[in-house]
Formats: sequence, C-alpha cells, structure tokens
Amino acid sequence: MASLGTPRSPGVAQAGGGHDLSWPRGYTRVWIPDPDEVWKSAEIIKDYKEGDKSLQLKLEDETLYEFDLQGNELPFLRNPDILVGENDLTALSYLHEPAVLHNLKVRFLESNHIYTYCGIVLVAINPYEQLPIYEQDVIYAYSGQNMGDMDPHIFAVAEEAYKQMARDEKNQSIIVSGESGAGKTVSAKYAMRFFATVGGSASETNIEAKVLASSPIMEAIGNAKTTRNDNSSRFGKYIQIGFDKRYHIIGANMRTYLLEKSRVVFQAEDERNYHIFYQLCASASLPEFKDLGLTCAEDFFYTSQGGGTSIDGVDDADDFEKTRHAFTLLGVKESHQMAIFRIIAAILHLGNLEIQSERDGDACSVSSEDEHLNHFCSLLGVEQGQMQHWLCHRKLVTTAETYVKSMSVQQVVNARNALAKHIYAQLFGWIVQHINKALHTTVKQHSFIGVLDIYGFETFEVNSFEQFCINYANEKLQQQFNSHVFKLEQEEYMKEGIPWTLIDFYDNQPCIDLIEAKLGILDLLDEECKVPKGTDQNWAQKLYDRHGGSQHFQKPRMSNISFIVLHFADKVEYQCEGFLEKNRDTVYEEQINILKASKYQMVADLFQDEKDAASATSLGKGTSKINVRSARPVIKAANKEHKKTVGHQFRNSLHLLMETLNATTPHYVRCIKPNDEKLPFKFDAKRAVQQLRACGVLETIRISAAGFPSRWTYHDFFNRYRVLMKKRDLSKNDKKQICQTLLEDLIKDPDKFQFGRTKIFFRAGQVAYLEKLRADKFRAATIMIQKTVRGWLQRIKYQRLRRAAIVIQRYTRGHLARRLAEHLRRTRAAITLQKQYRMLRIHRAFQRVRKATITIQAFARGMFVRRIYRQVLAEHKATILQKYARGWLARTRFRRIRGATIVLQCYYRRRKARQQLKALKIEARSAQHLKKLNIGMENKVVQLQRKIDEQNKEYKLLNEQLSTLTSAHSSEVEKLKKELEQYQQSQQGDGNQLVSLREEMEHLRLELEKAHGERKVVEDSYVKEKDLLRKVRRISDLEEENALLKQEKEELNSRILCQSEGKKKAEENIQMKKELEEERSRYQNLIKEYSRLEQRYDNLRDEMTIIKQAPGHRRNPSNQSSLESDSNYPSISTSEIGDTEDVMQQVEEAGMDKAAMDMSLFLKLQKRVRELEQERKKLQTQLEKKEQESKKVIKTETEMASDHEDFAYNSLKRQELESENKKLKNELNELRKAIADRATQNNSSHDVQDSYNLLLNQLKSANEELEVRKEEVLILRSQIMKAAQQKDKTEDWGYLNEDGELGLAYQGLKQVARLLEAQLQDQRREHEEEVEALQNQVDAMKEELEKQQQAFLQTLQLSPEAQVEFGLQQEITRLTNENLDLKELLEKLEKNEKKLKKQLKIYMKKVQDFEGDLERRHHERNRQVAVQRKEKDFQGMLEYYKEDEPLLIRNLITDLKPQAVSATVPCLPAYILYMCIRHADYINDDQKVHSLLTSTINGIKKVLKRHNDDFEMTSFWLANTCRLLHCLKQYSGDGWNNKTRCLNLLPQGFMTQNTPKQNEHCLKNFDLTEYRQVLSHLSIQIYQQLIKVAEGILQPMIVSGVLEYESIQGLSGVKPMGYRNRSSSMEDGDNSYSLEAIVRQLNTFHTTMCEHGLDPEIIQQVFKQLFYMINAVALNNLLLRKDVCSWSTGMQLRFNISQLEEWLRGKNLQQSGAPQTLEPLIQAAQLLQLKKKTSEDAEAICSLCTALTTQQIVKILNLYTPVNEFEERVTVAFIRDIQVNQKATKWKRQ
Repeated sequence: MASLGTPRSPGVAQAGGGHDLSWPRGYTRVWIPDPDEVWKSAEIIKDYKEGDKSLQLKLEDETLYEFDLQGNELPFLRNPDILVGENDLTALSYLHEPAVLHNLKVRFLESNHIYTYCGIVLVAINPYEQLPIYEQDVIYAYSGQNMGDMDPHIFAVAEEAYKQMARDEKNQSIIVSGESGAGKTVSAKYAMRFFATVGGSASETNIEAKVLASSPIMEAIGNAKTTRNDNSSRFGKYIQIGFDKRYHIIGANMRTYLLEKSRVVFQAEDERNYHIFYQLCASASLPEFKDLGLTCAEDFFYTSQGGGTSIDGVDDADDFEKTRHAFTLLGVKESHQMAIFRIIAAILHLGNLEIQSERDGDACSVSSEDEHLNHFCSLLGVEQGQMQHWLCHRKLVTTAETYVKSMSVQQVVNARNALAKHIYAQLFGWIVQHINKALHTTVKQHSFIGVLDIYGFETFEVNSFEQFCINYANEKLQQQFNSHVFKLEQEEYMKEGIPWTLIDFYDNQPCIDLIEAKLGILDLLDEECKVPKGTDQNWAQKLYDRHGGSQHFQKPRMSNISFIVLHFADKVEYQCEGFLEKNRDTVYEEQINILKASKYQMVADLFQDEKDAASATSLGKGTSKINVRSARPVIKAANKEHKKTVGHQFRNSLHLLMETLNATTPHYVRCIKPNDEKLPFKFDAKRAVQQLRACGVLETIRISAAGFPSRWTYHDFFNRYRVLMKKRDLSKNDKKQICQTLLEDLIKDPDKFQFGRTKIFFRAGQVAYLEKLRADKFRAATIMIQKTVRGWLQRIKYQRLRRAAIVIQRYTRGHLARRLAEHLRRTRAAITLQKQYRMLRIHRAFQRVRKATITIQAFARGMFVRRIYRQVLAEHKATILQKYARGWLARTRFRRIRGATIVLQCYYRRRKARQQLKALKIEARSAQHLKKLNIGMENKVVQLQRKIDEQNKEYKLLNEQLSTLTSAHSSEVEKLKKELEQYQQSQQGDGNQLVSLREEMEHLRLELEKAHGERKVVEDSYVKEKDLLRKVRRISDLEEENALLKQEKEELNSRILCQSEGKKKAEENIQMKKELEEERSRYQNLIKEYSRLEQRYDNLRDEMTIIKQAPGHRRNPSNQSSLESDSNYPSISTSEIGDTEDVMQQVEEAGMDKAAMDMSLFLKLQKRVRELEQERKKLQTQLEKKEQESKKVIKTETEMASDHEDFAYNSLKRQELESENKKLKNELNELRKAIADRATQNNSSHDVQDSYNLLLNQLKSANEELEVRKEEVLILRSQIMKAAQQKDKTEDWGYLNEDGELGLAYQGLKQVARLLEAQLQDQRREHEEEVEALQNQVDAMKEELEKQQQAFLQTLQLSPEAQVEFGLQQEITRLTNENLDLKELLEKLEKNEKKLKKQLKIYMKKVQDFEGDLERRHHERNRQVAVQRKEKDFQGMLEYYKEDEPLLIRNLITDLKPQAVSATVPCLPAYILYMCIRHADYINDDQKVHSLLTSTINGIKKVLKRHNDDFEMTSFWLANTCRLLHCLKQYSGDGWNNKTRCLNLLPQGFMTQNTPKQNEHCLKNFDLTEYRQVLSHLSIQIYQQLIKVAEGILQPMIVSGVLEYESIQGLSGVKPMGYRNRSSSMEDGDNSYSLEAIVRQLNTFHTTMCEHGLDPEIIQQVFKQLFYMINAVALNNLLLRKDVCSWSTGMQLRFNISQLEEWLRGKNLQQSGAPQTLEPLIQAAQLLQLKKKTSEDAEAICSLCTALTTQQIVKILNLYTPVNEFEERVTVAFIRDIQVNQKATKWKRQ
C-alpha cells in the first residue's frame, strides 16, 4: 500500500502504447509529486530515451522543471482531456492516484458534482451546502433506471439495490462509511427516503413514514456537535428495511453499535453533548416541563464543558418539536415521552451534584439539601436518602462478610459519571427497542435491504479505546470489500471467458488476527480486566512481549504506555491509558438496585433485564442492556455478572454484522470530507488523498488496474475506432473479426488486450493509445480537409473578388458617367431655372410698370381723347376719301399686272400640259397607275372627309363657346345693371363709383366687340375652307374614282357578311352542342332516377325479409330522436353537407367559431380554389379547341348533320325514358299495394315470400323485354324523323324500281350507317376526352415535377439547417394536402354512412309499423274483445322493470366490453342510461332514479378498479361518464327553474343552445344536482386514472425514445465507459424504445379516445399533460446524465422533438398547449448546440433560454461533455457570465 502514494516503476500503466520506453515531447503530460497539492501536472518538452536520469518538464504556470528519475521510476501519465471529468473513475485510461484525485477535483470544483463512481463504489464528497438534487422529482427520475444510465447519485445506488433485490430475490446492503463530517448520516437518510418513496407500503399502515421518522429521534439521542461536524453520529447503526413479495415496505429493524457514552459526561473544546439535552433545555419554558427543574444549557455541567451550547443555523426548540412529533408518529405514548424527558433531565441534575470532601479526601458526602439531588431523586422516583448514601459509598462482598466503604471525591465523581453513562445507555437501548417495535410487522418478510451507517477510519493526536474499536471494524469491512471486489472481477473474467490470473492485492487478515485472534489485543485486554490489580501499563507490557515481532504491531520509541498498529489505511498510535476502565465499564450494583426500586415503572424496567444482557447482539460502548434482534442465539451467562467486557461484546456484534453483510449483496458508499474548515466547495487535496487511501477507493483502482480495467463491447469499439480500420476490413460482416484484425495490427503485444465473448478487455493505457491514434487520424484528415477547403475557399474568394472588382468598375464608371450626366442636367436645369426666374422677375416688374402705365394712360387718354375727338373725326373723313381713291388706283394696277401674268401662265402651262399629256397617256395604259391613283385618291378623300368632320366639330365647338360667352355676357350685363341700380338707389351721391362702373361696362363692351370680331374671322375662315372643299368635290375624276372605291367597298362588305354568316352558323352549332349536352345531362338524371327507383325496390324487398325476421317487441320510434338530439352542441345534418360552401353555411348556422374548424375550412377552400383553377384551364383549352373547330366551316356543316341525328336520337330516348319511369313508378306502387294486400290476407310469412319472389321474377322479365322494345322503338323513331327531314332534300327514289323498295332499303341502311357512325364518334369523343384527361394529368405531374426540381435546387443552395427546415415545410405541406384528401374522403364516407343509417332507421320504423298493423289485423281477425289502451309518446325513454336493474347494470357497465359497441353510436351506454332516467322521471319514481344512479356510479367504480391499468377501458368510461353528466346538465330542466337559476347550478351554455325539441326531453320532476356533483367528481377520478395509466405506459419509453434514440444515424459518438456501463448487475436484454414507438403509442391513445367519443377539450388536456410529463422526464434525465449532454445529443433531441411537434400538428392539437410544454426541452436542446465561448454567447443563451432556470442552465453547462477531443469544454468563467447575465435579466424583469 505504500507504493500507492509514490510513482511506480515503468509498466503498462505508464507508457501510452506499451511498445517502448521512449516518450515523444508534446502531447505527453505527466503527474509529478508536489508537497502542497500532492500531485502536479507537467508536460514533457524534451524527448525521453531509455537511460536518461531526468525529464525536462514544463509546469502549467509555464515554468521549467527538471524531474529526477530515481531507479528508472517514470512518473504517472495524465489522461486525455476528453476523459477528464468522467463520472466513473474506472473509465479513465490511466488508473492511478493522481488521475483519481484530479478527476474528483475537477468534478467537485468545476462541475459541482459531489458524486462519482469508482467501480462498485460511490464516492460522495460533502459539499457543506444544501443542493437541490434530492427532491421528489429526482427520486422518480432515478427510479427504474439502470445505474450506468444516470449521473452518479445516492439514489442510483439505492435503485440498483432495490432492482437487484427484486430481480435476483437476494437481500441487499448499502454500506456507508467515512470520517466524521463526511456526510454518512445524510447519505443513509437519503437512501432510506428513496426506499420509502419507491417501495411505499401497500397497506395503510404508513410504515415508510415511520421509517423516516426514526431518523430525527436517532439524531437527537445519538448525534452531537464535534470539531469536524455539527451533526456527527456518535454510534453505528444498521437498519434493515423489510419488503414483502410485491416489494412494498412492511417494516424495519435497527441495530446499533458502539455508542460513545463518554460524551454524556465529557466534551472537548468547541464540542457539545447529544442534541437531546440542548433541545430539552431550549424547551424548558413549556408548561409541561416546569416540573423538570431545567434552565438554560449553560447552567449544567454535562452540557457546558465544550464552551458553546448552540450551533449556527440550528434552532434546538424547533428540532425538539420535530423529535416529539416523531415519537408520536412511532406510537410512543405521551406518558413514556414524559418519562424519557424526566430521565434526561435527571442526568443533567446528576452532573450538577456538589460533592463535599471529608477526612482529608478519603471520604465525601452529598448534602441532603442539594437542589439537584432532590430533582434527580424526584424525577427518577427513588428514595433520596439511599441514593445520597450509595453515591458516596460502595459495598465490598467477600466470602465471609460484607463491608461498606467510603469513597474519595475522585471515586465518587467517577461513579457518578459511570451511573450517568449507564442510565443514558439504557435509555438509548430502550428507545431503539421501541422504535423496532413500532417498525415491526406480523407480515412475513420476503427480503430486506440493509443500510449500514458506520464510522470510518479515524486517527487523532490522542487515540483511545473508541478509535481502536472503530478502526477494528473498518479493518473487517475493508477485508469484506476487497474480497467482494476481487470476486466481481473474477466473475466478469469468467463470464467473458478471459484467462484468470491471480491478482496480488492487499489482504489485511494478519492485522485482523492481531486484534481478534487468540491471545490477540482484545484477548489480552479481557484477560487484564479479570486481574484484580490489572493496569494499563501491565497490559501494554504484555502486548510488547506477545506481539513485538508482528509486522503490523510496533512499539513507540519514546513511550511505554502506547502501541502502534499498522492498519490498511495508515499507522495509528493508541494511548493505553483508560483502555481497561472503558473495557470494564464499571457501574456499582447498589446504585442499580436503587433504580430498580423506582416508583416509575419505566425507570425500573430499564434495569430489570440485566441478567439477560449477554443475549444482546448489538450494543454501544457498554450498551450491554440493549435488546435488539439477534441474527443467531447466544447462550446466557451462567454467573451473575450483569455484563461482559465491551470489547468482547463489540467483537461478537461485529461478527454478526459481517455474517449479515456476507449473506447479502453489498453496495458501497464512501463519504469524503473535502476540508476541515467546513467551507462549501473547497477541496483540500491532502485530506482527500488521506481519506481515499483509508476508504479503499485506491485499492479498488489498484485491483482494476492490475488486470484489464478498460472494457468495450464489440459494437461500441467498432463505432468508436472504425476510422482506424481499412476499407477491405469494413466490407466484412463479422464485427468481432474486424475488431480483432484491427487490434492485432495496432497493438503488437498480445498481452495488452484480450477478446471476450461480448467485450474486449484492455490493460491500462491502451485505450489512451487508441485514442491518440484516433485523434492523429482525425487530425491528419482534418488537415487534408482544411487544405482542400482553404484552397477552394481562396479560389472562390479570388473569383468573387475578381467578379466584384469588375462589377465595382462597371458600377463606378457608370456612376461617374451618371454623375457627369447629372451634373450636365443640373447645370442645364439651373440655367433653365435662372432663365425662368429672371423672366418671371422681369415679367412681374414689367406687369407692375404696365399696370402703372395703363392707369396713367387711362386717365391721360381720357383727357386726350376728348381733346382730339373733333380732330380725329375730321381725319376720319379725310381717310375715307383717301381709302376709296387709293383703292381704285390699286385695283387698276392689280388688274393690269394680273392680265399680263395670266397671259404668261397660259403659254407656260400649255407647254407643260402637252408634256404631261404625253407622259400621262403612257402611264394611263398601265394598271399600276390606276391602282396608285385609286389608293392616293381614296386616302385623300378619307383625309378630306376627316378634315371636314374636324372643321364641323370645331365649328360646332366655337358656336357653343360663342353662345356660352353671349349668354354669360348678357347675364353679366344684367347683373351689373341690377347692381348699378341698387348702387344708384343706395348711393346716389357716390359719383366716382358710378364712373368706375361705366368704365367697366365700356371695357366689357369692348371685349364683346372683340369676341364678335373673332367670331367673324372664324366664320370667314370656315366659309373659305368650305368653298375650297366644294371646289375639290367638283372634280369629276375624283368622283369616278370614289364610285369605284365604293363598289370595291360593297364587295368587301358582302364578303364580310358572308364570313359573319359563317360565324353565326358556327355559333348556332355551338349552341346546338350545348343543348345536346343539356339533353345528355337530363338523360343522366333520368338514369340516376331509375337507379334510385331500383334501390328503393331493393329496400322494399329488404322490408319483406325484415318482416319475416322481425322480433316481437316494438320500440317507440321517439328513441331515435333522442340519440340525434342528445349532444352538447346543435346538431348539423351531414347529409346536407355536400361541398365546402355547405360546410361553411352549416358552420355559420351552428355558430361554432373554433380555430380548428376555421383552419380546416380555409384549407378546403384553398383546395377548392386550386380545383376551380384547374377547371378553368381545362375550359380554356376546350374553348381554344372549339375556336379551332369553328374555323373549319365545311367540317362543321357535316358535323351539324350528325349532331342533329344525335340530338334526335337523344331526345327520343329521353322521352322514352321519361315515359318508362312513369310506368315503373306506377308498377312499383301497384307492387307495394299487392304486397300489403297479400300480407294482410296470408298469415304465414312463407306465402308472402313466395308471392314476393313471383312478383319479382315477373318484374325482372318485364324489365328485360321493355329494354329490348325500347331500343327498337328508338331506332325506328330516329329513322322516321330523319326520313321526314331528308324528304325535302332527297329526290324521288322511284327511278330505282317501281315500288321504291330498293330506295327505302338503301335509305334505311344509310340511316343505320349514320347511327353507327354517330356511336363511333361518341366513342371517339370519349376516347379523346380520356386522352385529354390523361394528358392533363401528365401536364400536372410535369408541373409538380418541375416544382419539386426547383425546390430541390433551392434546397441545395441553402445551408444544412435551412435544408432541414425547408424539407420539413415541404413535408408538412404534402402531408397537409394528403390529410385534406383523406378528410374529404372520410366526410363522404361518413355522409353515406349517416344516410344509410337514417334509411335503416326509417325502414325499421316502417317494419315496426307494418308489424303493428299485422298484429292489429290478426287481433281483429280473431275478434278478441279487449280494451284498447292509447299509447303515449314518451319521446326517447326506455322502460325497464325494477327487478331487471342488476341485469341492466351488468350488461351496460360491468360486463360490457368497449369492442362490443365500437361500431355503434359513441357513448351508447350513457344514452341508454339517460333514457332509463327519463322514464323514471316521467313516472315520478324517485326510488328508481336513486337506485339506478347509485348502481351506475358503483358499477363504474367497480369496473375501473378491476381494470385500473387498462387505458381503453378507462377512456371508454371517462367518455360515457362525461356524456351522462352532459345529458344531465343539458336536460335536467333546472334551466327553467328560477330557484336553481339563482343558485347557478346549471351552466347557461347547455340550456341556451337547446332546440325546442331538445327542451321537450328535459326532466320534469327531479333535481339531480347532487348526482351531477358526484358524477363530476367521478369524472375527475377517472381522468386522473387515465393520466396515470397513460403515464405508466409512456414513462418507460421517454428516456430511450426521446433522449437516447438516434433518429439521425451516425451523429452521436461513443466515449470510453466505466464499470457501471459494463456492470453485470444491469438487466439483460434490450429495453430501449424508439421515437416511432412513442408516436405509435400516442396514436393509439388518440384513436382510442376519439373512437370512444371523448370531448375534444378533454383530449387536448390529456395530451397537454402527457407532453408535460414527457418534457419533465426527459429534462430531469438530461439534468442527471452527463453522457447525453453533448452537441450531437442536442441535435438528436431537437429532431425528435420536431417529430413530436409534427405529430401534434397532424392531429390538430396545436391549440391544446402541448407544444408550449416542450419549450424547456427545446431550449435545453438548443443550449447544447449553441456556441459557449464569449460573453456574446452568454447573452445569446440567456435571451434564448427563457423557460429554463439559472440552476438548470448551469447544470447543463456543467454536464456538457465533448464527444471528441476537438470540442472544447465549457469554462468556469463562461458559467459565471451566464449567472451574472441571468441575475441582471431577473433584476430588469423585477
């Protein structure tokens, strides 16, 4: 064991691959010893070769260090980072002390994980802080899980023990050990809490609560504050929890070991006595404790020696109340409780006795007036005088006589302390005995689980008898632990067929023999105790003499009263002083006899069983009087000694404990104390290593490392290291052979690994070597990928930059050009603006000057005009004279010049005319000239005509404007005149204004004259142009050409008319085709009518069969309406729902504004729009075809003839069918009458059937003959009509022969040929339509294919996440369309089904009526005279007899199977029961109603109790119970009662939605409010049972289906696993479930509830609760499992959740709130996938994970584990950033 703390020699645990002793630098890290931190990490910076004396290392703080190699001992190698923080130490590739210590430290400080597996041992580190990992939800999360599947936890160990007990039917033990303050008691307490929760008692004894209640009592009387722990257990206990065959707790039993009695009378500094003393003192002020005479704890000697009497954060008074409550829960009477408290108070008073010395100290006495003595004697009920005497005296008995001897003060103090210890020990034993009685049961115990809470290895500066016994017990437990570990290893090797080689492990049997063997330490101690004058020094000398040569025993150099024992954990030096006294545990018999004579029975009983003390099997230090159950009988002592030595008793009880443990399967929990200061999450490496060595954890590591510690299954090894395999090996099917080939190639030494049956075994370091090879392979592949990708990225970047540069240049040049153009435009615009602005400015200035000038001119001109008027008049006259004179002269000169000009023109024009005449004669001979002339003239005529029209329009416009101006002017003048008159009347003196008005009138007159002048100018121009046009029209050539053009125009018009007539004919053809189509549709309707009549005929035939087989009972027809109307919502007739519009109309009429219906209607309308669009396209194509056909006029004429033939044929056929239908209707009516008459005449159904068959045969033959005649008539009539039509067109056929028979025959054949041709055309047309339909389908498929190709191309351009999202959207769309199609098909089927059901009901009603008629006629024939009773219309009631009620309940409830009524109306039993209740209400029978409802409720409860795990049965009765409750609410009739309306007992929604017919069905006589309440409670109970059953079915599937199932194959990786993942205790077989299994189960639930007619709201609530449970279970397991907290698992989890969300959308359950319940799980999956490095990442996580608490986020980040070493762990700084951001976010919200 000494080598565990120092570096070892080189071997398999040292070198990474085990091939050579040369270590490369880089990637090689080692552990070196350190005096402060025990072990320190370093990295090799220089290659090590064999023979080197030192290693060149670099520490973590970048300092260089030279490590000297002593004796070629190489330092320990460090594990890869990917293995650091593993939850099982055996999963580490290098198993040694520094690796174990570092892994525990990382988990404890960085991840705050206090539990870690080490093989079969659970290492628990005390956090000194309350952690939220022990709630009820955590217990349920670990319940039923394999130990290796969850994170390490005390609950996992407890579940493993519980599971092995149930599976192997073998008793189990959980051994909890550790130092004081390491958390043993808390761990044992939580283990018992787990058993009490999981294995709750089946009866109502509440035994699990009693088991838990024992803990406060034992902590009060057995725990105390020490320097190491505030609640240290000062005794050992072994609690056996008993289970029955169903593994429910039935009882428990407790054994105690080595109570520290010395603490009652002595406490060291800063320690306390047992808690019960301080609790009692803290509650001394209570009224019931006034007689105890207690004060505060500081006033008593036994409670004040340690100094401090209180503990920080502990309320003794509150704890005392919990203790009293626990006593009460365990059945301890109040009187016994008071007796216990009196005894405890008496012990305190005993410690305060004042002992007075006498006779120089040889004698002493106690005053009779001592207050504490009086309290002591009164509380224990003993005589004060006797107790006063025997406290200071002792009796010496010899063979001859008896002496009474006084004792010294020291002897009296020792005797008093011994008495106090003895009293407390007896009381402790009595309490344990009564706890065992309370936990005892009479039921036979099938198995048990024991929880051993025992002290760990202890070593102090001064070690005495107690530490010796404790370390002796730990030696025994360590021996058992080593043998068990060795046994498990051997079983594993044997199971896998691995050659077993003997492993050398530490065996502590010699040390045990030193203690307990014959003449061992204990034997010599007992022998010395028997010697009258025995002393501790003599005993020490005997030890030296006897065991001086033992290898486990040493004598100290500087002491003769101490000895050293070399335990498995450490060397311990024991002080011999006090060993004999503590071993004897002397109590004087006289004092015991006084206590036996106590007047209190309980006090006397404590000391009555001293003679049987030897039979005690479990006792404390001196607890020889405790009676607990013994594992084997012990022979009573023959002498009168009341006890044996403490050491002897402890050895016997320890042997019995080891026998019990060896007979069970042990489970080990080792508690570690991280520091001595009790600081939370502080790790002291020295103290931790010391405890790890002491508790056997390192020994487990050593045993595992000595063999093959690393073990892989072939499947996991193949998945992990397939990257190292060759391609030709992967092609093989045998994975085992592939793994063997790989290992033989990679590891040359065959001793480094072994192949088992199902696993591969590796020696230490080999997995790390394989991980290194795998990492190197990944690193090389990564470099290659990076090289290629980076080159590709650079090329892409260059091309992108080049394209970008070109684009930038293009845009830059364009920008420059546009900027230049913009500059030019701006310059031009600026110039334009300047010009316009300057112009405007100048214009405005000019206008101002002009206005001023005009004003001046107006006044000036007025003066000048008056002045020169006469002068102007004279000049005007002179001007007139000059005008006429000058005019005459000008005309004379003009005539002369014009005459000369005309002469010249005549000569010149004559010459030119002659030249042109020659040319025109030549041109006139050609036709082109005429055409050009015509074209030109025609254009000219048209232009002239247009010009004339425009002139006319302009003329008209000007006339209109002139007229408007004239009217406006006249109106304005009149207005001004009127104003002038008014102004003149009002202001006659104002002359200036009159002048201005006159001037204005003159101005207006001038404008009018100006307008008249303009009009004249326009008229003149119009007259001139008109004259010009008249001259042009007079040209004869143009008129002739115009005539020719008109002729051509008429010809063209005639052609256009011909074409229009052809079009009209085509339109008429189309119209005739439409009429033909209408005739065909009428014909189809007639055929449908005929098929309906045939169906009706078949129904009548079925009526006859029903008449034949009809039962005798006649059901009132009103029960039909009750089933149709008894519903919560207004009924909608599905037969009236034909298409989407009808659905919308019905929904509006019903008033159901539900989101689900709106969504479905929207989708249906959307689909209807698509169908209409397709039909529009089809009609468009048909229209184009018709237009093409209309162009072929000649073909249409021929087709018209054939269409006329078809039309004639179809019209004839339609008339024939109409007449035929009328005949069939008449015959059908006659047939019905005949059947009714025949049924009345004949009594036997046989005659009716025969006559019916006869008539049926006749009708069939008549129909066949009618069909033949019908075809013949149609052919003949069509021929006659065609002959009549063709009579006018055809010639006389008489020229062929005289009689014309040949012509008629030819014409008939022609008609037949045409008819055949018409049929052929019909077939051809149908074929073309089919081909066209198929072509449309092909086009649609092509379009769909193109869309899919486009979508696929778009998908390829997206990112992988977007591809997944886009694929999901496409899939959702496709499934939605398919779902709509299926819904439509389902609606059609349901509509047909309801129609058939209605018809069936009608026929049943008719059959019943027919039966009634037959019976009535039969009675009339027999002429039985009876009083006819008038039947009442009960309207949906069912009558039953009172004595038939059990039969009714049995058939409807008790024996009814849901499958029996699956094909009927949902909730049929509820409707029938309500019909029975209505009948009872109708007859006003309250007893019948009460009995029926009570029997119904009891029957439902009985059925559900019998089928408490049947989901289908529970769902069925939940639906029926709710339906019956709804019926009672809807038809209770209380809505019309003012009293109940005021009480609001009935929801108004039920009554307000009723129809008048439904209101008639309401109850009239009874108020069933109380029964509605009972049914409501029953519905809630059934709902809870339904949820419980569903959760029980789903819960085992959730973890494996949601968390573990790999929906995306190959995404997750496999890490090296530890012992817990390969433990043989795991269940065999694969119990994993897939996500598809969960979805199938959910589908089953949904289908079952829908088939049973459960309310949609209840279905939504069920799935909301189930999905909440899925979220809770999955999230709790995620928070408790480190192996699933990785990026790949997050991806898998998110995909699985999306599948569940898709299922919810498919079932239309989005509005139920179920998707919102999955939000925490979705955010947890996203948290696993997010980046976790920077502060921005922390902010993103905090903003995203709003549904998770800070503790959950931190827990997931702490659990986050990289699958590959390329991933990085989450740093502590990042987690702190998360916590800070969360606090800030929370503060902002507040």
